[in-house]
Amino acid sequence: MSERRLSESGFPIKAVYDAADLPADLDSRLGRPGEFPYTRGVYSSMYTSRPWTMRQYAGFGTAAESNARYKQLLAAGTMGLSVAFDLPTQMGYDSDDPIAHGEVGKVGVAIDSIEDMKVLFGGIPLDRVSTSMTINAPGSVLLLLYQLVAEDAGIGGSALNGTIQNDILKEYIARGTYIFPPKPSLRLVADTFGYCRKEVPKWNTISISGYHMAEAGASPVQEIAFTLANGVEYVRAALAAGLAVDDFAPRLSFFFVARTTLLEEVAKFRAARRIWSRIMREEFGAQNPKSMMLRFHTQTAGVQLTAQQPEVNLIRVAVQGLGAVLGGTQSLHTNSFDEAIALPTEKAARLALRTQQVLAYETDLTSTVDPFAGSYVVEAMTAEIEAAAEALIERVFEHGSAVDAIEAGFQKREIEASAYQVAQEIDNGERIVVGVNRFTLDEEEPYEPLRVDPAIEAAQADRLARLRRERDAGAVERALAGLRTAAAGTENVLYPMKEALRARATVGEVCGTLREVWGTYRPVERF
Repeated sequence: MSERRLSESGFPIKAVYDAADLPADLDSRLGRPGEFPYTRGVYSSMYTSRPWTMRQYAGFGTAAESNARYKQLLAAGTMGLSVAFDLPTQMGYDSDDPIAHGEVGKVGVAIDSIEDMKVLFGGIPLDRVSTSMTINAPGSVLLLLYQLVAEDAGIGGSALNGTIQNDILKEYIARGTYIFPPKPSLRLVADTFGYCRKEVPKWNTISISGYHMAEAGASPVQEIAFTLANGVEYVRAALAAGLAVDDFAPRLSFFFVARTTLLEEVAKFRAARRIWSRIMREEFGAQNPKSMMLRFHTQTAGVQLTAQQPEVNLIRVAVQGLGAVLGGTQSLHTNSFDEAIALPTEKAARLALRTQQVLAYETDLTSTVDPFAGSYVVEAMTAEIEAAAEALIERVFEHGSAVDAIEAGFQKREIEASAYQVAQEIDNGERIVVGVNRFTLDEEEPYEPLRVDPAIEAAQADRLARLRRERDAGAVERALAGLRTAAAGTENVLYPMKEALRARATVGEVCGTLREVWGTYRPVERF
């Protein structure tokens, strides 16, 4: 069997790199840390002044169970919370909806109303904790619930700091938790930009995500090309809604994966920063340097974790986290070693956090800015990825827009082809996966995973029934009617949406009202 000498993006990897492999205009491509084109990082001091934000993605079962896990993580030293929601919440359904049966609390926490949100963040200082919420189609709904909980605690919107993923375009490409068609979905994103600029100014209004495309099989080049093309689409939507680029672009953020192929991942992050800075300055005329900065969160590659010999995942995650840090991430989630089996146990989640703490405090990674600057191999790879990603972005826009390309199935087909190639390489042994097709055990050691109590669904239904009995039904209906009117017109829908949630309308009722006006998306398969 010949040893693989191709990168994840398909470039030949040379055994030796030297100065001849560097771009002739390397100095202008590099710049200084914190300066255009931000190849060397978006801040001049990077981790020498403070480490990246250490997040742990967590959420399961009930709001009370997730609240307890968040407090454990904060006590263990995590700097920010990252909330996982269950599938019904992600799809805008209440826990007692028949379509939610069997999924309540399974892959994240069930949130049906402001009452659940109060429990989820009870006892947590929202003015001192940065919170990231992985929620897309109903992202604005969960943000407003978060703001309402903060207001009940006497904390104004100007004190809140965090991110909602709010990236609906990648849902059509790779993940599938969409609700509305693309056009009203983009309107909702733009309304969120406008609302947060006035009401929650420090909030990152979108996390434009390549992570889920990578998990679906996208190569590093595909990951950044399709992500940045989606970013262009969001900027265009906001401009069309009347916003000025420098009014919203500084709050845009991104979300990428970190694989075990460390050198290529570092090069990918550097190339992405360089491309985005040029797009924002040259295509959109951004003047504020913060509008040109590609700030991003990273999560280690869940798709590379294995159920076989799960402890080996600790090594994989350490290497992936190292790549994210060397690539200049602003925040990082390290996966738990048991995530390929079930929801992470408390011990596994703590070990994942400790991995980041070792990188930050026991290595010399935070002693200098951009340690790989000038590396023959990394600079050559960065230039290769940059050129290939720019070419792929052009192919996206040959369809007219990123949405047009999505509706033509372009990105989905490209990712599926990449995923199929990887699967073939694993099956025929060309790609080694430790514990799966090499270095296997005759018998796996037993492991007791964390399990979600199926009684949670009934408990959530009881909470919803009590909520509906006790609230002012007339006030809810009037508030939902106001939302319906706004959705049918041009008013920013977040203001009437907030009033409906304040009146204790549920997530499902709010999303259902928008479904009545905007309809739902039904993908058309093209072969």
